[in-house]
Amino acid sequence: MRRKSAHVLFLAVLGLLVIGIVMLFSTSAFARDSHGDTLFFLKRQALWLAVGLIACFAAAMIDYHFWQRTWWIWLGAAAITLAFCFVPHLGMRINGSRRWIGISPVSFQPSEIAKLAAVFFLAWWFARYEKAANHPLFGFAIPLAVVSALLALILFEVDLGTTALIGMTTFVLMFVAGTNPILLGLLAVIGSGVIFIGATQARMERLIAFTNLNRYKEDAGLQQMQALIAWGSGGMEGLGLGNGRQKMLYLPYAHTDFIFPMIGEELGLRISLLVVFLFVVVIVCGIMVALHAKDRFGLLTATGVVSLLALQAAVNIGVTTSLLPNKGLPLPFISYGGSNLVACLFEVGLLLNIYRQAILEPANKKRTALQVRMTPRI
Repeated sequence: MRRKSAHVLFLAVLGLLVIGIVMLFSTSAFARDSHGDTLFFLKRQALWLAVGLIACFAAAMIDYHFWQRTWWIWLGAAAITLAFCFVPHLGMRINGSRRWIGISPVSFQPSEIAKLAAVFFLAWWFARYEKAANHPLFGFAIPLAVVSALLALILFEVDLGTTALIGMTTFVLMFVAGTNPILLGLLAVIGSGVIFIGATQARMERLIAFTNLNRYKEDAGLQQMQALIAWGSGGMEGLGLGNGRQKMLYLPYAHTDFIFPMIGEELGLRISLLVVFLFVVVIVCGIMVALHAKDRFGLLTATGVVSLLALQAAVNIGVTTSLLPNKGLPLPFISYGGSNLVACLFEVGLLLNIYRQAILEPANKKRTALQVRMTPRI
C-alpha cells in the first residue's frame, strides 16, 4: 500500500476533478451572475485548473525542505495579503465579507495562503523544537500566538469557516507534535468561544436556523432546506445529468459551496457515495505518506495538508447534508473557485514530493553503503 499510495492518491484526485468539471458544466449555466455566458464559470475554472496543475507539478518536483527554509516568507505574505483585504479599492466586499483582493476580473482569497503558511510554520517550529513540544511556552503559547495573528485577520474578514478550519488543523498538528493534552483541551474550549463571539448576526441566524430548518426555510435556512429537497429528488439513481431543478435559482450558490447536493440530485446517491469514498482514499493515502515521511518536518507537513483537505471536505459535506450549521466552505477539487482549487492541488503536490523523498531515501542509503564497501582501503 505504501508503494502505491501516491498513484492511488493521484487517481482519486483526478476522479474528483473530473466530477467537479462535469457538475460545474451542468450547474454554472444557471448561476445568477453568469455574465450572459452559460460557460463563463466553466471557462474560468478550466483556466484555474491549468494553473493548479502547474502548481501541483512544481510542488511535487521541488524538495519540500525548501518550504521549511522559507516558512517566514509564506507567513509574511499571508499577513500582508490578508491586510490588503481591508484596503479600499483593493479588498473586495462580497456578501458582507472581505475575503478577496484583486482587480476585476482577477481576484483570489489570501486565506488560502494563510492555510499553507500556518502549516509550514507549525511544521518548522515543532521540527526545530521537538524536545520542547510538551513545554507550555515553546510547545503551546508561542506557536499558538503566531497562528492566532493570522486567525484574527481572517476572523475580522467575517470568515468563520476558514478560521475554524485553520484552528482545527492547528489543533491536529499540535496533537501529533506532542503538545500537552490539557493545554490542547483548553485550546479547544477557547477557540470555540472566540468563534462564537466573533459570529455576526447573519452567522448567528444560520446557527439558529440549523436547529429548526423547517421554520426558517424562507430565509436563513433556505440553502440547507433546498439542499435536502435536492437529495430527496435525486434518490438512488438521480434525475440524470443536466436534469436537476434546484440549480435553476432555487438553491443559491449551487455551483460553489452547495454543489454536492447537485451531484445527489442529478447523479444519485451512488455517485455521491463515490465522491465520499474518493475523499476517504485521499485521506488514507495522505496518512500513509505522512507516516512514512523521512523526517519530522515531512511528517508534520503531510499531517497538516491531510487535515486541511479532510476537514474542509467533512465540513462541506456536513453542511450540505444538514449535519452541521452553514459555514460557507467549498468542496475541495469540485466546487467552483480558483484560489481553493490551486491551493488544494498545490497541497497534493506537497504530498507527492514527501512521498518521492521517502521512497528515494532508502535507495540513496544503499548506494552510500555500496560506495563505502567499494572504496579501497589504504
